[in-house]
Amino acid sequence: MKITTLRLILGDQLNHKHSWFDSVDNSILYVMMEIRQETDYVTHHIQKVVGFFMAMRQFSQELHEQGHRINYIMLDDEINTQSLTNNLLWLIQELDIQLFEYQLPDEYRLDHQLQLFCQSIHIPSKAVDSEHFLSKRDDLASFFKGKKTYLMESFYRMMRKKYNILMDEGQPISGQWNYDADNRKKLPKEHQPIQPLVFEKNVEHIVGLIHRFAIPTIGNIQVNHFSWPVSRTESLALLDYFIQHCLAYFGTYEDAMHPAYWSIYHSRLSFSLNLKLLHPLEVIQKSVHYWEQNQNTISIAQIEGFIRQILGWREYMRGIYWAKMPEFASMNFFGHNRKLPSWFWTGQTKMACLRHSIGQSLEYAYAHHIQRLMLTGNFMLLTGIHPDEVDTWYLGIYIDAIQWVEITNTRGMSQYADGGIVGSKPYVASANYIDKMSHYCGTCFYDKNKKTGDKACPFNSFYWHFFDRNRALLEKNPRIGMAYMSLHKMSDSTKQELLKQADFYLENIETL
Repeated sequence: MKITTLRLILGDQLNHKHSWFDSVDNSILYVMMEIRQETDYVTHHIQKVVGFFMAMRQFSQELHEQGHRINYIMLDDEINTQSLTNNLLWLIQELDIQLFEYQLPDEYRLDHQLQLFCQSIHIPSKAVDSEHFLSKRDDLASFFKGKKTYLMESFYRMMRKKYNILMDEGQPISGQWNYDADNRKKLPKEHQPIQPLVFEKNVEHIVGLIHRFAIPTIGNIQVNHFSWPVSRTESLALLDYFIQHCLAYFGTYEDAMHPAYWSIYHSRLSFSLNLKLLHPLEVIQKSVHYWEQNQNTISIAQIEGFIRQILGWREYMRGIYWAKMPEFASMNFFGHNRKLPSWFWTGQTKMACLRHSIGQSLEYAYAHHIQRLMLTGNFMLLTGIHPDEVDTWYLGIYIDAIQWVEITNTRGMSQYADGGIVGSKPYVASANYIDKMSHYCGTCFYDKNKKTGDKACPFNSFYWHFFDRNRALLEKNPRIGMAYMSLHKMSDSTKQELLKQADFYLENIETL
């Protein structure tokens, strides 16, 4: 049968349940491609590139086995122009395609690129929904229409009601919406979390391909022990493992940090979710069902904390992205312009918390949300790193980082570069918070209790330097009044010592 329709599947559109695949039609050709356009727009962690390629190849093979016609363009194929649109144009012309279809991308740059492409070709085109998210692109903007602030909690409650999750006749089943206050425990000293489930695959052939093409990457990889799920089967196994072995402790220790454990009780499902190997509703429903059967051993704080991340925060971040792009990508509320220290690419710093969290990121392409927000992100915000530098680092180093979810978390929640669209205050902290939530400070070169002087923890003076230099922008924020009350009560000599200490560290930031 002659091929008349070309359908594009992007690397993060690996949705086995999409209606496109409900039936086999030999007049339709699906195309997937490994291209330098996508490997090179930022320097990615090598595990991220490998993970995408492995998952794409597996998905392509499964579609082929189901009887669908698919053209998978590998990185080293002779016909590969390394450009999304040039490859599409070649196929349209070569096969005399009559209709081009694609699923709506989740990244603004690809959405814009494909819109322009469709305007330039001589055949009809059609964009369809990816059938993955639990809200539409513009739902959040409509929900908050006329509001200055976009309060996540309001959106989360609406989503709970819409999908009837942990609800009873329109009210939360326990009478309480949010258990965030119960999700902030430090890991007890003798507590040993369960070993994380990993998938040991040999990826030597793909790593060799990446090296042969001299694709720039960061981070480490063990070619015989690639640990991330790259298929729906593996993703479902990881979901089941989390539900059965980690959910009971997830909420309690979701903010905890420990140098000996890189996963603790986190699900690490974000990579599978963001590639669409898992659907958020199936993750939620499976988790809730297991909790319902085990309420005697799993408190509601555990399941609510997990549901809030997926049904609330994830959908909220995507809504912010489509409501505020492309302007969001250039917001810089504080006018920060400092370059990122070079040790963010090596982890070679004397600060134990950053040495471990950056080192872990380079080793596993992963760090959990508090390591990202209150360690690396906290340092970047306190020291005034340019948001562009911040985005480049986060988008590259984490396996689950795709711009729609990365930039709203970093430029918004982490860096407050949006001036308060995502967060109602800047999330900054001194050594006291880091020590409260982690086991880093005890072995650090710096002294967590010292604010000035030899070996004083840099976070302590940076904290006050940040609030002092941004007084005009932040002093009237009701959520951080205590910081300015404390500054006001400080003696001039104490304040000057703190600012002098911070200035010294900033001048020598490369040697911290």
